[in-house]
Amino acid sequence: MKTKNLFRLTILAASFSTVLLGCKKDNSNSTTDATTTATNVQTSSDDLTMVSNESNNVSNDAVAALNGNATISGSTGRMDGANINISICDATITYDTTSTTKTITIVYNGNNCSGNRTRTGTVTIAVPRGQHWKKAGSAVNITIDALTITRIKDGKTIVINGTKTITNTSGGLLQDLATGSPIVHDITADLSITFSSGLTRDWHVSRHRVFTYDNGIVETVTGTHSDGTNNNIAIWGTTRFGIAFSNMITTPKVFAQSCDFNLTSGQDSITRSDKITSVITYGLDADGNPATACPVTSTGGFYYAKLVWTNGNNGKVYTYIFPY
Repeated sequence: MKTKNLFRLTILAASFSTVLLGCKKDNSNSTTDATTTATNVQTSSDDLTMVSNESNNVSNDAVAALNGNATISGSTGRMDGANINISICDATITYDTTSTTKTITIVYNGNNCSGNRTRTGTVTIAVPRGQHWKKAGSAVNITIDALTITRIKDGKTIVINGTKTITNTSGGLLQDLATGSPIVHDITADLSITFSSGLTRDWHVSRHRVFTYDNGIVETVTGTHSDGTNNNIAIWGTTRFGIAFSNMITTPKVFAQSCDFNLTSGQDSITRSDKITSVITYGLDADGNPATACPVTSTGGFYYAKLVWTNGNNGKVYTYIFPY
């Protein structure tokens, strides 16, 4: 009898140990999965912020170049058709106004004036002959070729290829903005993004930009795409981790010339196919509060963004603050 009881106790002890080991293994996997998911979401949010801002910078450079030649812009400010004094700090601009299709070529060549990133690659702008950029409804096609951007603070690199179309919806030139009406541009783009890991993903852009003047140019950006469920989508595609996403601008994003065209405020909402949703708020300090002054990027200052994301699989909410 004692032998039978001892045998039963041994079996129970072994079974209990198996349960404990099973629980320990599950907890370990749960922790690993949570860490992997957090890294995935944080990296994807930084990717989105970097690509969005750099794509916007390309659009700004293109518009600056379009304004920089009176033959192309149709400016009446220079009766001799000479170039208006325009430059891009880390690039050279050349114009061909004699071909059937007029072209502007921007070649990036290194560090920008703020010292926070390097760019190499080429952007080519095709302008239909007989069209002046200042006319309402004028549109130009842009080709982005191996635009390689490296962020100085951490060495993160992305490569952008693709095409975009910018339409001067309202008409007018930014050089006349201080004394004129607001100017409206609409942008669509199909981009191929290559990350430092070597992975390449296709992203799409649909943006509405309104330019006003307040101590310099102020650019306000909203999204214009709808997928039938969500509106105000500005960018959509697949993350480097293979997760489909849509990025909606829920609070207009503002870029200010008085702050070196930095993104000074705004908010994105992102939905993903893995049931994770997130909100990114821009224009903050390192503590996640609204910044009270423009950071000096040339001396290592940054704006910060606060990412708040919810895991729809377990309802947990997480917060992450990162510089951009």
